[in-house]
Amino acid sequence: MELLLKKNVDKLGRVGDVVKVKEGYARNYLLPKGLATNVSPANLKQIEKEKIKMELQLKEERDRLSGVLEKLSTASCTIPAKANEEGRLFGSITSAQIAEAFGREGYPVDQEMVKLDSPIKVCGEFEVTIALNIEMQTRCKVTVVNEDVVQPEKA
Repeated sequence: MELLLKKNVDKLGRVGDVVKVKEGYARNYLLPKGLATNVSPANLKQIEKEKIKMELQLKEERDRLSGVLEKLSTASCTIPAKANEEGRLFGSITSAQIAEAFGREGYPVDQEMVKLDSPIKVCGEFEVTIALNIEMQTRCKVTVVNEDVVQPEKA
């Protein structure tokens, strides 16, 4: 089934792209959420108008976010977590916890911006990708430490 994308969809396409998807994906996800519409000349015209408007908004957003991206590229955070003697965590560090840690440091990072391949399950230093939008992303250092080791230093 061919559809015209009304919004950017990760791993599928951008606004205005005509994509071929399975019927179930279109019927159950793309169409009900308003992410796509049927391909027609009227819809193509409408999407072109919206695409121009969106390009202007993206340019303004890009200018605004470039300063934030510059700050984030040098940012790092430390997350204390319970771990055993070998450094394996009792649980894991997720994108939500990383976003919260950067928030405490004063950086406006949402959970959706943090791109993790899999949750962090051991202590150590990790490079984490933070995507402010589709085009702007950077890598930040996240250090996971055993909270039993950290607390005596503070006392």
